[in-house]
This record gives sequence, C-alpha cells and structure tokens, in this order.
Amino acid sequence: MSGVYLDYNATAPVRPQAAEAVARAFAVGGNPSSVHASGRAARAIVEDARNAVAAMIGGPASTVVFTSGGTEANALAIESAVATGSKRLVVSAIEHDSVLESAKASGAAVEYLPVNADGVADLAWLAERLGRWDAADGRPFVALMHANNETGVIQPVREASEIVRSAEGWLHVDAIQTAGKIVTDSRALGADTLVVSAHKLGGPQGVGALTFGPRATLVRRQHGGGQERGRRAGTENVAGIAGFGAAALAAMRDREINAAWRDAAAERLKAAGAVVIGEAAPRLPNTLCVATADWGAELQVMALDLAGIMVSAGSACSSGKVKASHVLTAMGLTELAGCAIRVSGGWATTQEDWAAFAAAWEQVQSRHAARRRAPAA
Repeated sequence: MSGVYLDYNATAPVRPQAAEAVARAFAVGGNPSSVHASGRAARAIVEDARNAVAAMIGGPASTVVFTSGGTEANALAIESAVATGSKRLVVSAIEHDSVLESAKASGAAVEYLPVNADGVADLAWLAERLGRWDAADGRPFVALMHANNETGVIQPVREASEIVRSAEGWLHVDAIQTAGKIVTDSRALGADTLVVSAHKLGGPQGVGALTFGPRATLVRRQHGGGQERGRRAGTENVAGIAGFGAAALAAMRDREINAAWRDAAAERLKAAGAVVIGEAAPRLPNTLCVATADWGAELQVMALDLAGIMVSAGSACSSGKVKASHVLTAMGLTELAGCAIRVSGGWATTQEDWAAFAAAWEQVQSRHAARRRAPAA
C-alpha cells in the first residue's frame, strides 16, 4: 500500500498472522460439519479460532457465534430481543448505522439515549427512563457501544450495565472499535450481548462474532442447517474465521497503542485552528476526530488523499457518501458536523505516519485558508 494509511477504524490492514492462517485454512479444505478427516480438520480450525476470540472478549467459547460481520451480529442481537418480547428499544444517539438501522427495521418502537457535549452517554437520562418503564413494552433493551467509531470516545458501559440490570433489561454492546485496541471483556463490562468484527483488528473482511451471557436468548435470523449450535445457519466461513482467530491472538499480544503520537499530531492541528472532538472524554488511543469550521470533510479527505494520506470522514459504511455526522449532531456540534475528519491508526502505524499526516494537513489547510482570503475575481 503506497502512502500513509490512517483509516483503521474503517478497516485495518490484514496482519501477516491472519493472512497465513487464511492460506492454511484454504489448503485444508473440507466442510466443518463433515465427519471425515478433512471435515474434522476444518472443524478444529473453527474451534481454535472460537477459543481465541473468546479469550479476547471474555466468556466461554461456547457463547461465541460467528457471523458474516458486525452488521449481522448487531442485527442478530436486536432481532433476538424483539423476538423474545422487547417492544421498545433504547439505543444511544451515536450508535453505528448497523445498530440504528436494525433497530428501526425491527418493528419495535425506538428511543434515543442522548449524549453530552463530549459525546458521552447521559446515564442520568437512562436511569430515569428505565425507572418509569411500562411493562407493556416488554423487557427493556439498551444498545450502548463501547467506543464510538467516529470520535473514539469510550462509553461508560459498566455503569450503564448496572442501570440496565436493575431494570431487568438487556444491554447490547457494539465493541467493534475497541476489541484489539483496549481491554474488551464482555463479563467485566456487564454486557448481555457483545459484538466484534475481524477486519477492524487486522483480520479478513466479512467475518464477525457475537458473544452472549445467560440473560440473553438468541433467536436465529436465518434458517437452514444447525451450524453454530443452531444459532446461525449456513456453512461457516472457515478461512475467514481462521484469520479472525489469528488476528485476535496477535491483537492481544500487541494491544498497547501509543496515544502520544496521536496527541502530538492533534496539537499541531489545534495550533492552526482545528477543533479536536471529544478531547475532554476518555478516547481510544488510536483515534483522532478533528474539525475545521467552513472546511468540508470531503474536501479535506480529497486534499489529504492527493498528498498521500488516507483518512476518512466519519463512518465508512455510507456507500462512499460524505454527509453530516449524526454523531457530532447528537453532541450539539451541528456547525461542525459536516467538517470533521477521522484519523485512526493501528497495529502497523508508526510515529512517522502521524507526523506525516500532521505535516500534510498543515500544508493543505494553509492552501485552503489562502484561497478563502483571496479576493473574488
């Protein structure tokens, strides 16, 4: 890959360990549901990976369900809650679109948990809302992501779990951005269901996982064979799962990410007038969300791309469209919602990469400012 890649929150480059595991799985062949030697070898690959993912996110391997990605895993949790009686869902206003859209499509009523100006969920609001829950709405279901994909702001999931549990509710946690970057333990967080995705931590695209606790009942979304202990029909993606397991093991070994490199770059941007979003809140060490008033995110992304720096404007799950961020809007930053870029590093990022980004941004920002100052022809 030429240039400097700083878009790990969209997808991380595949780790060598994951690529090697995928190649070995392809060489094995066999259907993991077959009882002959080749099938048993494929089954062993799947179960070894399941153990690795379970070790990364906490809980027994028997509670890890492999899916086609984080989107399917989020939908499985939400639709299971609705199928088992939840008629009203509370989702944070900053959730990923895969949660927001699945909630809206579920047939249940949806309410939005607000966040403060730093992008942190308002737990006082949550406690008050669950305290007056109508029994006719069934079991409360609350979705609160572990850390936001755009701002990197880490949410008070453990505290939220205590509120949800006191209301006998179901807490769903999208931990796709935290697994492999900070400690992500579903039991310590108090999550009833928790979702991760391989390609965010250096595994292949197209494979994710959901883990569930004893207070959650999963209801299969797709029907067919009895794969994944009857919870998700369809032949397992053996090669993808193998890469996921290898990436999980590698991520646990090198989870320490140097936030100082990110912070040094941020200071250079702030000196030129940029605003760091969520700076006062705990954030993922790899993520920088920064906005400059009256300078559209799309223009920034394109200018940086021409300079050899690859970043993004918010979430990468919008079919290539750049639009005002619903996350920043929920934070009350309406004027900056279309002007923020997301810079995110990961397992292969260096201090030099962050410095190169800062230098390139300073150059393109200077040109942009000069054009704005130039008199109209």
